[in-house]
Amino acid sequence: MIKSKHNIVSRVSGSDQYFAVNLLSGNADLLSEEEAKVLTAFEEGTNAEAEILQNLTDKGYLVKPESENKRFRNSYFDFVDQRDEEEVQLFFVPNYSCNFSCSYCYQDEYTNPNQHATPELIDAFFQYVRKEFANRRKYLTIFGGEPLLNTPHQKEIIRHLVEKSNELAIDICVVTNGYYLENYISLLAQGKIREIQITLDGTKKIHDQRRFLKGGSPTFEPIVRGIDAALAAGFPVNLRMVIDKQNIENLPELAAFAIEKGWTSHPIFKTQIGRNYELHHCQSTPDQLFTRLSLFKKIFELTEQFPHIKEFYKPSYSVSKYLAENGELPDPLFDACPACKSEWAFDYTGRIYSCTATVGKEEEALGTFFPEVTKNEQLIHQWASRDVTSIEDCRNCAVQLACGGGCGSVAKNKNGSILSPDCRPVKELLEIGFKAYFTEII
Repeated sequence: MIKSKHNIVSRVSGSDQYFAVNLLSGNADLLSEEEAKVLTAFEEGTNAEAEILQNLTDKGYLVKPESENKRFRNSYFDFVDQRDEEEVQLFFVPNYSCNFSCSYCYQDEYTNPNQHATPELIDAFFQYVRKEFANRRKYLTIFGGEPLLNTPHQKEIIRHLVEKSNELAIDICVVTNGYYLENYISLLAQGKIREIQITLDGTKKIHDQRRFLKGGSPTFEPIVRGIDAALAAGFPVNLRMVIDKQNIENLPELAAFAIEKGWTSHPIFKTQIGRNYELHHCQSTPDQLFTRLSLFKKIFELTEQFPHIKEFYKPSYSVSKYLAENGELPDPLFDACPACKSEWAFDYTGRIYSCTATVGKEEEALGTFFPEVTKNEQLIHQWASRDVTSIEDCRNCAVQLACGGGCGSVAKNKNGSILSPDCRPVKELLEIGFKAYFTEII
């Protein structure tokens, strides 16, 4: 017997107890200090109580190598089969132009060729979708720039996207800054809207310091009206707050605002936290950025001080939230990057990209769908084959099945290779997560 190489063992933050998580065996347990010592120091012939050894074996923390390798292979094949059946998210960017001048925009260096999305190009996009994804469940996400600009041309483009989506019977999501959302409610109602994602970076004063119109005018109040209008129309809303050190302290106030508005009690309202980080070029204020771990440490501190935040947003802390809410671990995550598997992106220049993190970067294009169809099959294969089995640094990492190798685009930007890891602080997040969600048990 040996220790499973998928054991994640550490001390619960602020506690004398330890935890063990093993995504491959599907077990998670609180351990005494003695049990943790036996598990972390285990070697064949370790002198320990038979009951402890038997329990650790039964839970899959102590294994026979050949049995674990077989379980890994079977789980991986199951994962690949499920991934091949996943619904595909198709992003379409009708423009990169925007009416906002956000302080942290990563698209501010994108060029905008003097051309527009046309009905002919959109028809070609849907013809490509009909052919290439004929046997896959799929939905469309309209992305930008800002796709809901208040111009006659833009409204006709969105109308055409809605009409063509209806022809293929596919749902629509929209990622918008929300400023002109009110003006689009009746048009969007002609399609099947799955979700509207809108960003608010805090309450009025803070938000307006970060997300303002070109020229500096505030944007908070029109966005709030747009959220109200979307919910009233029955459109599910995904409210996103992009956080860095400039607005993190405003999280309790934004949570209280959303609760008072009645948003959080609405069955079609949800939230997410976005971490402001360097994507394609250096931020003007890198000292204001959180790491993934430091962000969630700060959120934990704030939720301890202001418990009402949990009504607005409950952090995942890796797999901790899932475990707390479902009483079991999620399936092993062999791949956290959906690019060229269950996610593709397309834009009004007729180019094809792997995902939203690469769309708009001409050098990252994988081919074209208009005016002709072309594909870089070698590069597509590289994206499509990226998972923890193809990333050498992931193969012997204990947290690989919770991390999944991270984001391929971030990894490429940082390391120069798609087949490199974007590592996540899984163990450290679990230390906080067990403290956050299992305090009563502890």
